[in-house]
Amino acid sequence: MKRSFIYVAALTTLLTAGCSDLLDVKPQSSITEQVYFQSEGDFNPYVTGIYTYMRTLNDNIIYGTERSEELIPAANARFTTAWSHVLNPTTGALDYAGWYQAIGHCNLLLDKIESFPFSNEATKNRLKAETYSLRAYFYFHLTRIIGDAPLMLQSITTSDVPQLARSSSADVLKQIFSDLDQAIALFPDQSFVNGKYRFSYPAAQALKAEAKLWSAKVVGGGDADFNDAIAAASEVEKAGLALQANFGDVTTKRANSEIILSAYYNRDESGGNSNYGVNALPYLAGITGASNLADLPYCLTTVNGQGAYQISVPSRALFNVNPADKRIASTFVIEMQGTTAKVAWIDKYPGNKYPDDRVSDNDIIIFRLADIYLMKAEAYAGLGNTALAIEQLNKVRQRAGTGDYIGATDKGTVEMEILNERGREFFFENKRWYDLVRFHSAGTIDVYNYVPNLKGKTTPLFWPLAAKVLATNPLIEQTQGY
Repeated sequence: MKRSFIYVAALTTLLTAGCSDLLDVKPQSSITEQVYFQSEGDFNPYVTGIYTYMRTLNDNIIYGTERSEELIPAANARFTTAWSHVLNPTTGALDYAGWYQAIGHCNLLLDKIESFPFSNEATKNRLKAETYSLRAYFYFHLTRIIGDAPLMLQSITTSDVPQLARSSSADVLKQIFSDLDQAIALFPDQSFVNGKYRFSYPAAQALKAEAKLWSAKVVGGGDADFNDAIAAASEVEKAGLALQANFGDVTTKRANSEIILSAYYNRDESGGNSNYGVNALPYLAGITGASNLADLPYCLTTVNGQGAYQISVPSRALFNVNPADKRIASTFVIEMQGTTAKVAWIDKYPGNKYPDDRVSDNDIIIFRLADIYLMKAEAYAGLGNTALAIEQLNKVRQRAGTGDYIGATDKGTVEMEILNERGREFFFENKRWYDLVRFHSAGTIDVYNYVPNLKGKTTPLFWPLAAKVLATNPLIEQTQGY
């Protein structure tokens, strides 16, 4: 692992030095060819190193969470302007260099591995499959943020970086599906041979299911995409996964039976030992006098617990419909000062207690089985088959102890219930804003009335591009609406 980090760190230095073209990165360099890929043993650590980008993207809740209704300030607020939906080319705009650095690494590896002789063809195919999956993931993550995006697919080995216009989000998704189909065909098995911190056949299928839902609802792909999402999700279910009996174990037990793909965290690892959950954990000085102190996931210092976020009233209301919901205790806990309720602290990612302090070092979950069930429910509902949608919905409700769904079975009501269930099941798992955009695009909600901080605003759902991005290439146009 250390070797792979050195590889990518060294190459990233090359990529970012002196760049002034369109993407503000040089995806490759002639120096790179002289240093790397001299033996087949060079490829695996290089692919492993690319996962550091995936982890970085998942450790940032600006894009997947802040613009939703999930969070409000706690004792020490630190939201970006995305939370208040004050976005423009000079405030909160996106510089996408990091995404294209990651994509550049994928392009280089795919170019170099193709003709390189391997002693084991299955090993080569697995590395290619992981890299196609990673590139698809980076593009999917990006298109959900800015919509139309440049498609950089070639391996560049000189300082001449092509200037590219933004491709339509539909074309970006076509490339994503092409990459995923190649990955799915290349994986030599359908298991988790390399563990759950790397892409596998089930993880590629999970990504395909989610991307198909986005395509169906946001890009207008319709029934064909809904059916593809169901097929991909069904493939994931063949992988021998199982829901954790105790909901609290989902985020605290590493690589458990429910996990499909996650990002690794460990206090003792080099290069960072806490995830975004550090912002949600209270610190002792800020909760002095709490009568239920032992129940709070507090840290001793403001380094390890920064007390910035708490669960919002609308998100708490999703749980209030059934106080017996077993997920509540592993989602939030209300600080009591005597008989007065104070902050509703988040304990979804409670970290681990060590002799010196609590540290937010749980793995960040990217895909898990409950997500597969609710993606299938969403796709069935999109097709108008609410009976099968409810069947999938109930799989998640049963673990939560809330019983089978007994409400109205019309399409609109069932879709709203699926969105609400996702809000309960995946609170603080960096998915909510993307969920809201999908359900808004499909007409289930009006996100401009649903999210408190969006009321009265006309801020586009996609991010603006930073002025720096526009200045480097005349072919790039600003995101529509800015």
